[in-house]
Amino acid sequence: MQKRKLGQKLEVSALGLGCMGMSFFYGPPQDTKQMTKLLRAAVDRGVTFFDTAEVYGPFTNEELVGTALAPVRDQVVIATKFGIKHGEHGPGPLSGVDSRPEHIRRVTEASLKRLRTECIDLLYQHRVDPLVPIEDVAGTVKELIAEGKVKHFGLSEAGATTIRRAHAIQPVTALQSEYSLWTRELEAEIIPTLQELAIGLVAYSPLGKGFLTGKVDSSTSLANDDLRRMLPRFTPDAMQANKALTDSLQQVADDKGATLAQIALAWVLAQKPWFVPIPGTTKLERLDENLAALDVELTSGELKRIEDAAAQIQIQGARFPAQLQSHFGR
Repeated sequence: MQKRKLGQKLEVSALGLGCMGMSFFYGPPQDTKQMTKLLRAAVDRGVTFFDTAEVYGPFTNEELVGTALAPVRDQVVIATKFGIKHGEHGPGPLSGVDSRPEHIRRVTEASLKRLRTECIDLLYQHRVDPLVPIEDVAGTVKELIAEGKVKHFGLSEAGATTIRRAHAIQPVTALQSEYSLWTRELEAEIIPTLQELAIGLVAYSPLGKGFLTGKVDSSTSLANDDLRRMLPRFTPDAMQANKALTDSLQQVADDKGATLAQIALAWVLAQKPWFVPIPGTTKLERLDENLAALDVELTSGELKRIEDAAAQIQIQGARFPAQLQSHFGR
């Protein structure tokens, strides 16, 4: 398994596994026994980097990951997150954020128990809290690191100024934000900031929440509890318009003898050696397909071909509904 480094010290498999969809977001929770087998199969294949969060479920995804990986805990890196509110009926799109120091401490202790571990390898602030200075957040995580409960500090969907302010208090190991061939806003300011500060990028939704696999299009019927139904980019009209991107990628994939998903992942991997995509899946065959992307080396000519094709396509639809946009890029 190829390895990559996040920040100065955290080495992980070049491809991680996003675990959210096993419990949350894409429809009903998957069978616990089957997901446990999948997580262990990922370890057997050399994956060392697993991503979860307290809000996934809530709670159930951390419990799944903690139980499944407990027998191999010394072989893996587990990342989780704090800072999104959730109620008795689970997290909602307008649940809000909470990064008060006392809240961070409380949820970290709970995450440690659910993950069956004495130390969280990478702890992210899930979304920036505008009511809590980022210095207070970074300072609290710094204390948790000193206490041996956390190893590394991360941010998610934070803006460049916030990243700099946090990093000045406690070095940030990684930023987790959405990045893929159809979500590239990070390139203007965020990625140069990360490069300057030697902070890794953990790219979530590198397959565009399934769209870049070519298996989700305007004819796809999403389940009633599939949260993609609320995303503007997943309306039938937007998906039909954005099909131009997958059509152009399909030509590259066919010439390369690869799948669309492998091309999309290989593209992210080719951008910087400190980018680590974390595609999620609930199927073993998809895990194997994704891991095979590590063997797909895109030439400079192929990368230019992809860039030229993408430059001609205006992606339709926002990533999230308007009422959620304030939670991103602060």
